[in-house]
Amino acid sequence: MHWYHQIGLYLWCAQPLLQAAVALVLWRRGLRKKFPVFFTYILAQIAIFAVTFPLRSTESYEWFFYVYWAGAGVSALLGFRVIHEVFLDVFRPYDTLKDLGTVLFKWAGVVMLLVSVVVAFSSSNSGEQWGPWERFLIQAVTSLQRSVRLVQCGLILFLLLFSRFLGVSKRQQSFGIALGFGLFAGVELMLIVLNAGSYLDIGRIALVNSAMYDIAILVWFAYVLSRGAARDVAPNHLQTQRWEQSLADLHNSENQGPLPADALIPMFEGMVERAFSRGSNLAGRESSTPNRPAATAAKAGSDRSQ
Repeated sequence: MHWYHQIGLYLWCAQPLLQAAVALVLWRRGLRKKFPVFFTYILAQIAIFAVTFPLRSTESYEWFFYVYWAGAGVSALLGFRVIHEVFLDVFRPYDTLKDLGTVLFKWAGVVMLLVSVVVAFSSSNSGEQWGPWERFLIQAVTSLQRSVRLVQCGLILFLLLFSRFLGVSKRQQSFGIALGFGLFAGVELMLIVLNAGSYLDIGRIALVNSAMYDIAILVWFAYVLSRGAARDVAPNHLQTQRWEQSLADLHNSENQGPLPADALIPMFEGMVERAFSRGSNLAGRESSTPNRPAATAAKAGSDRSQ
């Protein structure tokens, strides 16, 4: 066994201990109620390790394979739900923007699942050492993980660029959760690129990936242990309030009364129908009105004939 395999094993074993510390702080500080999905994600990671670690021996490799990849799929789905939870906390003062983001997240989740299944089916013939079901499982979970990692990187970049417009402090717990996921996701995507270029072998990639995930857990632990900070009251986020007000005006213009929280799609459908109706009315008026150059020429012809 190479030295980095041994270190990687130690780093892997350290993860449930660090996650247990994060879960304990979340419980003691009452943050599990504020971030229930993140709390569930931490507990799920501990449970997955508890089931997977005893099966790592060669005799139980088949069970280890299925449990590992099934756990990776569950982790990816919960990781995506944590992103949505962070998004809701960031946009908590902006109800209409929050509703719009929820609709977009739902569609993004459906698209990611469909892409994962399509990629798994299209790549199921590669890899002779695996059976068809094993190849499908590996490709589906891998594609889902990479999609979630891209969204996690996008979330932290979004918060870094627009935190001053949203009034989000970099000391908030939600920012720390996004920061941990973003750091880990960015390094993992970079390792995927290096592996594709044959710059690193699988053993060293696993070592760096495990070390980076431990760092992400430490970031979460530091943020949940801190008191956190209130939202910044800065003039920059007045622009976001204008976006919220503009979207709310569109939201309420379709009905006299307030719409329910899940009525954004009917609102957009109404806007599209109204645009089509305006276009058809305009076309009808143009067809009923004679063409001006043609009418002028006809009038001139009649004058000459007279």
